[in-house]
Amino acid sequence: MYRGKKLAVLIPALNEAESLPLVLKDIPPFVDRVIVCDNGSTDGTFEIAASQAHHPNVLAVREMRRGYGSACLKAMSALTDEDLVVFLDADGSDHAELMGRLLDPLLDGADLCLSNRFTPRLHPGALSLPQVFGNKLAVLLVRLLWGFEYRDLGPFRAVRRTALERLSMRDATFGWTIEMQVKALDAGLRIAQVDLPYRGRAGGKSKISGTFSGVVRAGVKIIATILAYRVAMDLADPPH
Repeated sequence: MYRGKKLAVLIPALNEAESLPLVLKDIPPFVDRVIVCDNGSTDGTFEIAASQAHHPNVLAVREMRRGYGSACLKAMSALTDEDLVVFLDADGSDHAELMGRLLDPLLDGADLCLSNRFTPRLHPGALSLPQVFGNKLAVLLVRLLWGFEYRDLGPFRAVRRTALERLSMRDATFGWTIEMQVKALDAGLRIAQVDLPYRGRAGGKSKISGTFSGVVRAGVKIIATILAYRVAMDLADPPH
Protein backbone atom coordinates (compact mmCIF):
# COMPACT_ATOMS: atom_id res chain seq x y z
CA MET A 1 0.00 0.00 0.00
CA TYR A 2 1.05 3.58 -0.58
CA ARG A 3 0.05 6.04 2.15
CA GLY A 4 -2.85 3.77 3.06
CA LYS A 5 -4.09 3.20 -0.52
CA LYS A 6 -3.96 -0.03 -2.48
CA LEU A 7 -1.94 0.29 -5.65
CA ALA A 8 -1.74 -1.62 -8.94
CA VAL A 9 0.84 -1.09 -11.67
CA LEU A 10 -0.27 -1.97 -15.21
CA ILE A 11 2.40 -2.82 -17.78
CA PRO A 12 1.52 -3.40 -21.46
CA ALA A 13 4.27 -5.43 -23.10
CA LEU A 14 5.09 -6.66 -26.60
CA ASN A 15 8.37 -8.52 -27.10
CA GLU A 16 10.07 -6.97 -24.07
CA ALA A 17 11.81 -10.08 -22.68
CA GLU A 18 15.12 -8.22 -22.46
CA SER A 19 13.88 -5.18 -20.56
CA LEU A 20 10.90 -6.47 -18.54
CA PRO A 21 12.97 -8.15 -15.79
CA LEU A 22 14.80 -4.87 -15.17
CA VAL A 23 11.52 -2.96 -14.98
CA LEU A 24 10.00 -5.44 -12.53
CA LYS A 25 13.08 -5.31 -10.30
CA ASP A 26 12.76 -1.51 -10.05
CA ILE A 27 9.12 -1.53 -8.95
CA PRO A 28 8.93 -0.42 -5.29
CA PRO A 29 7.88 -2.92 -2.61
CA PHE A 30 4.84 -0.82 -1.63
CA VAL A 31 3.07 -1.87 -4.88
CA ASP A 32 0.29 -4.34 -4.06
CA ARG A 33 -0.05 -5.87 -7.51
CA VAL A 34 1.63 -5.72 -10.90
CA ILE A 35 -0.45 -6.68 -13.93
CA VAL A 36 1.62 -7.37 -17.05
CA CYS A 37 -0.41 -7.71 -20.24
CA ASP A 38 1.45 -9.53 -22.98
CA ASN A 39 0.24 -8.32 -26.37
CA GLY A 40 1.15 -11.35 -28.45
CA SER A 41 4.90 -11.56 -27.81
CA THR A 42 7.05 -14.21 -29.47
CA ASP A 43 10.16 -13.82 -27.31
CA GLY A 44 9.04 -15.23 -23.97
CA THR A 45 7.77 -11.99 -22.43
CA PHE A 46 4.65 -13.68 -21.05
CA GLU A 47 6.65 -16.52 -19.50
CA ILE A 48 8.99 -14.05 -17.79
CA ALA A 49 6.04 -12.16 -16.29
CA ALA A 50 4.28 -15.37 -15.26
CA SER A 51 7.37 -16.76 -13.52
CA GLN A 52 7.19 -14.05 -10.80
CA ALA A 53 10.95 -14.36 -10.50
CA HIS A 54 11.49 -10.60 -10.49
CA HIS A 55 8.53 -9.40 -8.40
CA PRO A 56 6.38 -11.44 -5.98
CA ASN A 57 3.01 -9.88 -6.86
CA VAL A 58 2.91 -10.15 -10.66
CA LEU A 59 -0.17 -11.29 -12.55
CA ALA A 60 0.44 -12.08 -16.22
CA VAL A 61 -2.47 -11.80 -18.68
CA ARG A 62 -2.66 -12.02 -22.46
CA GLU A 63 -4.35 -9.85 -25.09
CA MET A 64 -3.86 -11.14 -28.62
CA ARG A 65 -5.57 -8.18 -30.28
CA ARG A 66 -2.57 -6.02 -31.06
CA GLY A 67 -2.43 -2.44 -29.88
CA TYR A 68 -1.08 -0.47 -26.93
CA GLY A 69 -4.57 0.50 -25.84
CA SER A 70 -5.80 -3.07 -26.19
CA ALA A 71 -3.13 -4.24 -23.76
CA CYS A 72 -3.94 -1.46 -21.29
CA LEU A 73 -7.66 -2.26 -21.41
CA LYS A 74 -7.01 -5.95 -20.80
CA ALA A 75 -4.77 -5.13 -17.84
CA MET A 76 -7.48 -2.84 -16.45
CA SER A 77 -10.00 -5.68 -16.63
CA ALA A 78 -7.86 -7.60 -14.11
CA LEU A 79 -8.08 -4.86 -11.45
CA THR A 80 -9.84 -5.79 -8.23
CA ASP A 81 -10.08 -3.40 -5.26
CA GLU A 82 -7.10 -1.12 -5.92
CA ASP A 83 -7.49 2.59 -5.17
CA LEU A 84 -4.66 3.89 -7.35
CA VAL A 85 -3.41 2.77 -10.76
CA VAL A 86 -0.03 3.41 -12.39
CA PHE A 87 0.62 2.84 -16.09
CA LEU A 88 4.22 1.94 -16.87
CA ASP A 89 5.89 0.84 -20.11
CA ALA A 90 7.91 -2.37 -20.21
CA ASP A 91 10.93 -0.96 -22.04
CA GLY A 92 12.79 0.43 -19.02
CA SER A 93 12.80 4.04 -20.24
CA ASP A 94 11.01 5.35 -17.17
CA HIS A 95 12.33 5.11 -13.63
CA ALA A 96 9.83 2.81 -11.93
CA GLU A 97 11.53 3.31 -8.59
CA LEU A 98 10.42 6.96 -8.66
CA MET A 99 6.69 6.29 -9.00
CA GLY A 100 6.09 7.68 -5.51
CA ARG A 101 6.60 11.12 -7.04
CA LEU A 102 3.64 10.42 -9.35
CA LEU A 103 1.49 9.09 -6.52
CA ASP A 104 1.98 11.89 -4.00
CA PRO A 105 -0.09 14.43 -5.97
CA LEU A 106 -3.01 11.95 -6.03
CA LEU A 107 -2.92 11.64 -2.26
CA ASP A 108 -2.79 15.43 -2.08
CA GLY A 109 -5.95 15.93 -4.16
CA ALA A 110 -5.18 15.33 -7.85
CA ASP A 111 -7.07 12.76 -9.92
CA LEU A 112 -4.44 12.21 -12.61
CA CYS A 113 -0.68 12.76 -12.48
CA LEU A 114 1.48 12.66 -15.59
CA SER A 115 5.23 12.41 -15.94
CA ASN A 116 7.07 15.06 -17.93
CA ARG A 117 10.10 13.66 -19.75
CA PHE A 118 11.40 16.97 -21.09
CA THR A 119 12.44 18.74 -17.87
CA PRO A 120 15.07 19.35 -16.81
CA ARG A 121 16.55 17.68 -19.91
CA LEU A 122 15.64 14.75 -22.12
CA HIS A 123 18.32 12.08 -22.11
CA PRO A 124 20.12 12.11 -25.49
CA GLY A 125 18.64 9.49 -27.81
CA ALA A 126 15.72 8.64 -25.52
CA LEU A 127 13.23 9.88 -28.14
CA SER A 128 13.74 10.38 -31.87
CA LEU A 129 13.41 13.86 -33.36
CA PRO A 130 10.10 12.96 -35.08
CA GLN A 131 8.77 11.73 -31.71
CA VAL A 132 9.80 14.96 -30.01
CA PHE A 133 8.20 17.04 -32.78
CA GLY A 134 4.98 15.00 -32.72
CA ASN A 135 4.76 15.28 -28.95
CA LYS A 136 5.21 19.05 -29.02
CA LEU A 137 2.62 19.39 -31.79
CA ALA A 138 0.10 17.31 -29.87
CA VAL A 139 0.39 19.29 -26.64
CA LEU A 140 0.20 22.54 -28.64
CA LEU A 141 -3.05 21.39 -30.25
CA VAL A 142 -4.50 20.51 -26.86
CA ARG A 143 -3.56 23.94 -25.52
CA LEU A 144 -5.18 25.67 -28.51
CA LEU A 145 -8.34 23.56 -28.43
CA TRP A 146 -8.84 23.06 -24.67
CA GLY A 147 -6.79 25.86 -23.15
CA PHE A 148 -4.78 23.53 -20.92
CA GLU A 149 -1.01 23.22 -21.12
CA TYR A 150 0.18 19.64 -20.95
CA ARG A 151 3.92 19.34 -21.03
CA ASP A 152 4.15 15.77 -22.33
CA LEU A 153 2.24 12.69 -23.46
CA GLY A 154 4.45 10.43 -21.36
CA PRO A 155 2.95 6.97 -20.76
CA PHE A 156 4.22 6.82 -17.15
CA ARG A 157 1.19 8.12 -15.24
CA ALA A 158 -0.86 7.58 -12.10
CA VAL A 159 -4.62 7.91 -11.70
CA ARG A 160 -7.25 7.39 -9.06
CA ARG A 161 -9.25 4.25 -9.81
CA THR A 162 -12.53 6.15 -9.56
CA ALA A 163 -11.30 8.78 -12.03
CA LEU A 164 -10.07 6.13 -14.46
CA GLU A 165 -13.49 4.48 -14.49
CA ARG A 166 -15.13 7.83 -15.28
CA LEU A 167 -13.05 8.16 -18.46
CA SER A 168 -14.50 5.05 -20.17
CA MET A 169 -11.27 4.45 -22.07
CA ARG A 170 -11.69 2.83 -25.50
CA ASP A 171 -8.75 3.49 -27.83
CA ALA A 172 -6.99 0.28 -28.84
CA THR A 173 -3.80 1.74 -30.29
CA PHE A 174 -1.35 4.59 -29.73
CA GLY A 175 -4.16 7.09 -29.22
CA TRP A 176 -4.58 5.72 -25.69
CA THR A 177 -2.42 8.25 -23.85
CA ILE A 178 -3.89 11.34 -25.48
CA GLU A 179 -7.41 9.92 -25.20
CA MET A 180 -6.93 9.79 -21.44
CA GLN A 181 -5.61 13.34 -21.35
CA VAL A 182 -8.35 15.01 -23.37
CA LYS A 183 -11.08 13.00 -21.64
CA ALA A 184 -9.61 14.08 -18.31
CA LEU A 185 -10.07 17.70 -19.38
CA ASP A 186 -13.63 17.09 -20.53
CA ALA A 187 -14.40 15.34 -17.24
CA GLY A 188 -12.98 18.21 -15.17
CA LEU A 189 -10.37 16.02 -13.47
CA ARG A 190 -7.73 17.64 -11.29
CA ILE A 191 -4.49 17.16 -13.21
CA ALA A 192 -0.92 17.27 -11.90
CA GLN A 193 2.36 17.01 -13.80
CA VAL A 194 5.74 16.13 -12.36
CA ASP A 195 9.20 16.21 -13.89
CA LEU A 196 10.80 12.77 -13.98
CA PRO A 197 13.97 11.56 -15.70
CA TYR A 198 13.66 9.50 -18.86
CA ARG A 199 16.26 7.37 -20.62
CA GLY A 200 16.72 5.15 -23.66
CA ARG A 201 15.05 1.75 -23.57
CA ALA A 202 16.85 -0.98 -21.62
CA GLY A 203 16.69 -3.48 -24.47
CA GLY A 204 14.68 -4.71 -27.41
CA LYS A 205 13.26 -2.63 -30.23
CA SER A 206 10.80 0.26 -30.05
CA LYS A 207 7.39 -0.36 -31.60
CA ILE A 208 7.24 3.32 -32.59
CA SER A 209 10.70 4.80 -33.11
CA GLY A 210 12.09 1.51 -34.45
CA THR A 211 10.84 2.48 -37.92
CA PHE A 212 9.98 5.75 -39.63
CA SER A 213 6.58 4.39 -40.63
CA GLY A 214 5.91 3.52 -36.99
CA VAL A 215 6.61 7.09 -35.90
CA VAL A 216 4.36 8.48 -38.66
CA ARG A 217 1.49 6.08 -37.87
CA ALA A 218 1.62 6.87 -34.17
CA GLY A 219 1.80 10.61 -34.81
CA VAL A 220 -1.15 10.58 -37.20
CA LYS A 221 -3.19 8.52 -34.76
CA ILE A 222 -2.49 10.91 -31.87
CA ILE A 223 -3.36 14.03 -33.87
CA ALA A 224 -6.50 12.38 -35.28
CA THR A 225 -7.59 11.41 -31.76
CA ILE A 226 -7.21 14.98 -30.51
CA LEU A 227 -9.28 16.38 -33.37
CA ALA A 228 -11.92 13.65 -33.15
CA TYR A 229 -12.54 14.22 -29.44
CA ARG A 230 -12.67 17.99 -29.89
CA VAL A 231 -15.28 17.65 -32.63
CA ALA A 232 -17.26 15.13 -30.57
CA MET A 233 -17.27 17.45 -27.57
CA ASP A 234 -18.42 20.40 -29.67
CA LEU A 235 -21.23 18.35 -31.18
CA ALA A 236 -22.33 17.20 -27.73
CA ASP A 237 -22.31 20.76 -26.37
CA PRO A 238 -22.76 23.21 -29.28
CA PRO A 239 -22.20 26.91 -28.59
CA HIS A 240 -25.32 28.92 -27.83
